[in-house]
Amino acid sequence: STGEIPAWVKPDLSRLLRVEKNPGSFASRSVSLVNLPAGSIFARITNPTPATVAYSSVQASRDLHIELNCDLVYINHSCKPSLVFDMQRWELRVGGQDLKEGDELTFFYPSTEWHMAQPFECLCGNEECRGRITGAKDMDGGVLGEYWLNGHIEELLEEKR
Repeated sequence: STGEIPAWVKPDLSRLLRVEKNPGSFASRSVSLVNLPAGSIFARITNPTPATVAYSSVQASRDLHIELNCDLVYINHSCKPSLVFDMQRWELRVGGQDLKEGDELTFFYPSTEWHMAQPFECLCGNEECRGRITGAKDMDGGVLGEYWLNGHIEELLEEKR
């Protein structure tokens, strides 16, 4: 132990991630400044406000969307995500593989989003790339079964069956 309070307690996001903005473009990304094992807590969601569905909002439950109000908003989608947004615990955890300093921070948007405010063509470039991302509502159940999903998404999928 370094004798410091862990960065996720405050949370001091400047110790956890670096936002890289591309001048003259809407493209931005978040990069990890830490090494953490799979499954460990990366950060807690500490300053959310209720919101309407928007490109920047996160669906926290069946009927609640939030704005994160911090640099976590720069975490992009990937079909092979490095993080999980667990909205029941209000925390971000490292996904199935260890997180290394310099890794891009990403999560699988349909793990929180039933219907995307702004669907988009995924450009993650992974073998597992799912193409057009519109939210969990429109995705194949078998594909979704390969991902960690929030409880509200699981419930909505069950109702759809």
